[in-house]
Amino acid sequence: MPQDSTRRTVLQAATLAYTTNLFTGQVRGANDKINAAFIGMGRMGRGNLNSAMRQDNLHVSAVCDVYTPNLNLAVEQSAKQPGGAARGIRDFREILADKSVDIVCISTPDHWHPYMTMVKVDWDDARQTVLQPEARKYKRVVQGGTMQRSGAHFIEACNIVKRGDIGNVTVVKTWNYGNAAPEGIGNPPDGAPPSELDWDMWLGPAPKRPFNANRFGVDPKAFSHFRWFWDYAGGMMTDWGVHVLDIARMGMGEPMPKSVVALGDKYQIKDNRETPDTLTAVYEFPGFLAHYENRMFNGNSMFKQSYGTLFHGTKASLFVDRSVYRIHPEGAGDVIEVKSSNNSGIAHWANFLQCVKSREKPASDIEICHKSTATCLLANVALRSKVKVDWDDARQTVLQPEARKFLKREERGPWKLVV
Repeated sequence: MPQDSTRRTVLQAATLAYTTNLFTGQVRGANDKINAAFIGMGRMGRGNLNSAMRQDNLHVSAVCDVYTPNLNLAVEQSAKQPGGAARGIRDFREILADKSVDIVCISTPDHWHPYMTMVKVDWDDARQTVLQPEARKYKRVVQGGTMQRSGAHFIEACNIVKRGDIGNVTVVKTWNYGNAAPEGIGNPPDGAPPSELDWDMWLGPAPKRPFNANRFGVDPKAFSHFRWFWDYAGGMMTDWGVHVLDIARMGMGEPMPKSVVALGDKYQIKDNRETPDTLTAVYEFPGFLAHYENRMFNGNSMFKQSYGTLFHGTKASLFVDRSVYRIHPEGAGDVIEVKSSNNSGIAHWANFLQCVKSREKPASDIEICHKSTATCLLANVALRSKVKVDWDDARQTVLQPEARKFLKREERGPWKLVV
């Protein structure tokens, strides 16, 4: 097969949340069995496989990975379904060419997303696809991986904010805090890739680099470390920031920022990662400011929460994370606490499969996830260009010429996007 990223159907999405679910247009009736394939079978991919296998009328027919141990784990995991084990495939193009596949779940490193799903790792990738008229013409269903939108208590918390129950919100704060050891993920030397890994295929359109254990990043105790290298992802800003800022946008009516300034660097961690261990981004939205802060050397926060989204209103403040939301009134009054009542990951899959059959827009539809991802990418553009970035939403670009080079990345041949 050629190495152009073409598909038999038009697919479009935009997310850096490490998962995208795609409907290829084959399912006809409400009771049809859905034939699913999974690409990228690391820790996130196998988590998605587990959630999907809990859904009715779904059969996993194929799993795909360029790293044999991950592929074998996924095949073994899929054997628990009534129809037996899925086929193990090493080349994702076999899945994209298989007309029997109804839906595809993508859980690969970010730099591969545009070539499998038209999901961006930089801004220009998305502009070529998400904004084209064909995005709705073929009525495809694309669910981004910002699964918090399917959490019942997240929905309720955002509705409280949108109704004005906590008053006028002029500041939203989001954060990820922790206290990591100074050695971080270490400094392994470059070397030969393991025999079970197709390193050149893993790199794909990214720059040619010697194999490094951290760039590949598979770690049984953590999510893969590739996300800390600019060639493949966007650090904590896009790894976790997309989740907490997505809820900020959801609660405030889905706006896009007018401008952003971001500062950060590696101040504490002495490993070979490239992305910051300390980062602050401040956004100007219409009518309010939003903050994202990440630090890796101190885990204290005002509510003793390591991450979350906090809406500051004139009547009260509302905090929400994956376990709970709390309303803290201004002045006298009791704190109101509501705990999570559903598994957002499983609910996200159920929402997607329902929309596959109804053709409705899913909870984390392509355009919604595109905007939340773009919000995070703009902070990285500001950070790397060292300028305040003003966003022109009509033209889908930044006003500062010196920042525009960070909106796009170069492709390594022979891989290229074909729109």
